[in-house]
Order: sequence, then C-alpha cells, then structure tokens
Amino acid sequence: MTTTTRSLAAIDGSSEVPAARSRDPEAPAVGSRYADADAAREALRLALPMIEPLMSDENICGSGFLYIVILDPALLPSESPFDDAVLLEHAVGDRTRWDADYAGFARAKARVSWRSGQDSHRVQTSQPHALREGDSLLWGSVCLDGIVVAVSGAHPWYDEAFAMCIAANLRAIAKGRHAKARDADRLSA
Repeated sequence: MTTTTRSLAAIDGSSEVPAARSRDPEAPAVGSRYADADAAREALRLALPMIEPLMSDENICGSGFLYIVILDPALLPSESPFDDAVLLEHAVGDRTRWDADYAGFARAKARVSWRSGQDSHRVQTSQPHALREGDSLLWGSVCLDGIVVAVSGAHPWYDEAFAMCIAANLRAIAKGRHAKARDADRLSA
C-alpha cells in the first residue's frame, strides 16, 4: 500500500503548514482550505475498509489492484497545472505484481473529469465531442461538486463507485471543517 501527497503534511498525521502563497500570477494557485491533503487522507481512510476486502472478488476487481487519485477541488484547469492539483495518490495491492499501468489509467481518468467537470462515464457516453487527442477512453472517475476522484483497477462501474465513496467522504469532511469554522465565528476561510 503506497500513498503519495503533494502537501507538506506527513503521512503519519503530523503536519507542517505550508506558507501562504502570494497573489502573484506567476505563483502557484492556492488550494482548498477545507478539502486539503489531510482531508483527502481521511476520506480515503474511511473508504478503505469497504474497498480492501473487495479486492479479491473477481466480479468487482479483476486485477486485484487499485490506484486512486484525488484532486484539489479549488485548483481549476484554468489556474493550475494538473500535477499541482493532485492531493493524493494511493495504491492498493502489491505494485510489483501489476499487469497494467493502473496509476497512469487513474491519472488519465482524473484529467478528463478535472478538465470537463464531469464524471468520466458521462464524458465517454454523452460528450465524446469534448475529448481531446490523447484523452483516455476509460471511465471510472467522478466529479462530485467539483471534487474529482479517479480509481483504476476494478471494473469501471466499481472504479466509479469507489471514487464516489471517497469523493462523498471528502465532501463530508470539508463540510464538517467549514461548520467548525462557522461555529468558531470565523468570517473567512
């Protein structure tokens, strides 16, 4: 099991807060206040007890492996490179036994959803005119209220289900953090 994040927060839960970025147009865009890398890790942690036992069921996950990509909902394609928008990447299963590039597939699905603001299945089935040369023709990513999560390794309908679960968890965590800020009478994020 491997997890990678773009934040300065350590995987073990200790965190170092990155310095605030300037408004300089050359500076990288600032990400979500409430759906950050720590929230993404928590959303994944809540979903894994459901996902991991299903990895051995060939009707759900033929490969026995999964790769998960979670994007920052506040970093839009117009203001950030794709790699900067990646909050977390996580592999389930032994990567040395992979029979395909599940990480590449998940990142490509995430890119389609991020750029379109749509679930990849919707783009593939209803909006193929929005696809660009080189875009993935696979599906299994979601865009839930701007939260993009992509999964690769299971059958695409389960990739999508797992992605939706993680995205819903991230949305709930962000809503909880926002409520706490409001309860503390904060006037800005």
